[in-house]
Amino acid sequence: MYFYGVKNTNKLSKSKNILIAPLKWGLGHATRCIPLIRKWQSEGHRVLVASDGDALLLLQKEFPKLIFEDLPAYDIRYASRPFWNNLKLLLQFFKIKKAVRLEHQKTKELVEKYQLDLIVSDNRFGVRDKRVKSVYITHQLRVLSGVTTFLTSFFHRRIYKKFDEIWVPDMEGDDGLSGRLGHIYSGKLPVKYIGVQSRFRYKKVPIQYDYLAILSGPEPQRSQLEAILLRELPKLQKKTALVRGVVEDEPIKYQENGLTVYNYLTSDDLEQLINASSVVVGRSGYSSIMDYYQLQKKVFFIPTPGQPEQIYLAKYLSSKGIANYSKQADFDIKKLFDNKRHRGFAT
Repeated sequence: MYFYGVKNTNKLSKSKNILIAPLKWGLGHATRCIPLIRKWQSEGHRVLVASDGDALLLLQKEFPKLIFEDLPAYDIRYASRPFWNNLKLLLQFFKIKKAVRLEHQKTKELVEKYQLDLIVSDNRFGVRDKRVKSVYITHQLRVLSGVTTFLTSFFHRRIYKKFDEIWVPDMEGDDGLSGRLGHIYSGKLPVKYIGVQSRFRYKKVPIQYDYLAILSGPEPQRSQLEAILLRELPKLQKKTALVRGVVEDEPIKYQENGLTVYNYLTSDDLEQLINASSVVVGRSGYSSIMDYYQLQKKVFFIPTPGQPEQIYLAKYLSSKGIANYSKQADFDIKKLFDNKRHRGFAT
């Protein structure tokens, strides 16, 4: 794990005050911050968490004794039809810009309030301060957006160049999980590859479920996939479970259409459930991919419609013989049986 220190290190005590701030875009940005938080805690540093919505709530449940601060919500909305996603994102530009300005101001206040030594932002554009070493976590040095990829990559580069370092949660070299998203010629950019970041640990346990479906990501696509899986998975006539990925006050387990359904699970319980399942069905979000790599699972991907990044990652991993995939609109239960040619992440 990397800890690169901060500016004016001669004035720092051994224990450092670290702010980590994940973007709320599904839960992936929050979950991949968990191993970083654990590492810093084990080294005796004081960790503060700043975010909003479900991302903040999840980390509060994982680390109830930490200090938490609210940040302005980007509140990014997707179109119900993927064709309109780029236009809808463009129309939200000024709303996002306002949130970035407000979180930048809030970060300045947090630097003074907690005497911060290091700021780590996971894709939050405004969480940085010139007085403190500021790090930006991303696996997208190149942002895919179809015909506008050049522009989105250009503007993202302008954002992360304002940080002192860029941490890419992947392995360096051609065998990385992020493919051309996280591996480009960086020139003079201070890019550091910090390895695969997953909150989970592999355990060899008895198999409990033949198929486990895990939902994640922003609405309305999460709910749309949930409806599809609730309709299709019972047709397997196998032991099957579904995790809805909806963070609520308490974990709830119930039966629906012959499936075992969970609204959400803590990291420890989800780790146990994935380890105890033969095949996982889920999104090809990058944080999820790191989890499945860590747990050496066989996976079937259904990328979020209108997210070129997830579509690319599903195709990339399929081309490497790791996991098959299907478009959400084309998914039916027969697709799962076309997964035998793919070896999964098992080493």
